[in-house]
Amino acid sequence: MIIRPEREGDVVAIGAVTAAAFAGHPHSDQTEALIIERLRAENALSVSLVAEEAGEVIGHIAFSPVTITPADDGWYGLGPVSVRPDRQGRGVGSDLIRQGVERLKNMGAAGCVVVGEPAFYGRFGFRDEPALVFPGVAPQYFMALGLSGAMVSGTVVYHSAFGPG
Repeated sequence: MIIRPEREGDVVAIGAVTAAAFAGHPHSDQTEALIIERLRAENALSVSLVAEEAGEVIGHIAFSPVTITPADDGWYGLGPVSVRPDRQGRGVGSDLIRQGVERLKNMGAAGCVVVGEPAFYGRFGFRDEPALVFPGVAPQYFMALGLSGAMVSGTVVYHSAFGPG
């Protein structure tokens, strides 16, 4: 398996992998593939990596800018991350997260936030940061990972691609 940046020819495969990964998931509204399309259309995919095996895309991860009020730049949101159902549980998502976070560090990012399962994302250093708030999500499921400098405080807003529409 290799992990590499998204290429133009990957768009359809990324959509298919994302839709399959979230199909029937109880916490999904089935818009994850659309979110990626919107982020791409708005040039807001700051990091977009695919996991490829035998020439096939089997996983994808997206990172996009978030806004923290009061203003703080250099923060990104992780998500969606998806792995083809027949490849789940084999470390593909973990590898995508590790390499994606490493790319954020290399870009000089200040930090990254994620909404997800604490037991899973905690393995990568994400943790509940009481000073960071994401309205509408229980605090234990909203986590942050500082990458440079001090931890910030404020209210986090994801890119508009995550909204309805």
